[in-house]
Amino acid sequence: MVASPRGADGADFPALHGLSQGYRAAEPAARPPRAPRPLRDTLAFLLAFGALHAAWTWARGSALERWVIDDCTVRTGAWLVKLSWPQAGAQAAGSRIAAPGGGINILSGCEGTEVLFLLWAALLAFPMPAARRALGMVLATGLVFGLNQARILVLFHALRADRASFDLLHGLIAPVVMIALSGLFFMLWIAPAQATPRAPAPRP
Repeated sequence: MVASPRGADGADFPALHGLSQGYRAAEPAARPPRAPRPLRDTLAFLLAFGALHAAWTWARGSALERWVIDDCTVRTGAWLVKLSWPQAGAQAAGSRIAAPGGGINILSGCEGTEVLFLLWAALLAFPMPAARRALGMVLATGLVFGLNQARILVLFHALRADRASFDLLHGLIAPVVMIALSGLFFMLWIAPAQATPRAPAPRP
């Protein structure tokens, strides 16, 4: 039992402990994401891609480039070749996957950075929360790396089987597939940001 307070004249005041059940503090409405602005976003994309490409060009011959090509790309590629075709005798040798009967050179541009920079630039330019952008860039890095390693593996096998198919895969099919799958990832990643947020339901 809750006693009602009394005033100076002895009159009862209504108890206030139940008022919170009928009234609730108004909650701030969720701020909708910024709508895309095609011209500005396109300019941001071009600037981001240009900056990334220029930075990578400046890093030519550096320890960073050797780490990306020799350590990450070539060593992983040689391991995949040995895993799928032990008899080939593939070995990592600097920027080359060497093997008796022919190997492949991984030159600048063959490590997948151009496709990665396109995807990074698109994620940087499109309006989305910073945490989602950062996670998207991490996942994009893993995606492009995996696609490029698969490309190198297929090219190694194609080189040993048919030089004409190697040239077609290297010059046309593999780049188109990598760009298409990267574009699909981007469209799926930005889909939640493009969805119209629901207005909060009114509360009594």
